[in-house]
Amino acid sequence: MHKLLIVITLVFFVNCNSLAQKKSEEKKVTYKVEKTEAEWKTQLSPKEFYVLRQAGTERAFTSPLNKNYEAGLYLCKGCDTPLFKSKHKFDSGTGWPSFDREIKGNVAFSTDYDLGYARTEEHCATCGGHLGHVFNDGPRETTGKRHCINGVSLKFIKNE
Repeated sequence: MHKLLIVITLVFFVNCNSLAQKKSEEKKVTYKVEKTEAEWKTQLSPKEFYVLRQAGTERAFTSPLNKNYEAGLYLCKGCDTPLFKSKHKFDSGTGWPSFDREIKGNVAFSTDYDLGYARTEEHCATCGGHLGHVFNDGPRETTGKRHCINGVSLKFIKNE
């Protein structure tokens, strides 16, 4: 009985230690554009703040950019970094602006488990703003990727 109690105690401490180690091993990513929460709140609308800074999601079919088919660039609403080109936009039918590729180097990726399984999350590489997620169910004739992006995190600049 005494040995069983020792084993259970050791397992408990080892599990606690590994969780603490994982948290301490998480690296703080720094971005070229960094602001305080208060600064972001003065710059962004409440919905933009919720999506870009708190990794929220806008409701499907609410963004006017979802059905925007004009030629131009899609920029980060937080810092004006060019993220996507209109020529790579397609209608996925999901209710969010979708692209088959990003502008290389301007979008960063991480993994989130918010829904209980791994998803590839997309962030602006300049300010860290949450954009959306990328999935492997995009157009097969191009990249096969679907960058499912919150329209509220984007600013559209029309080509002249």
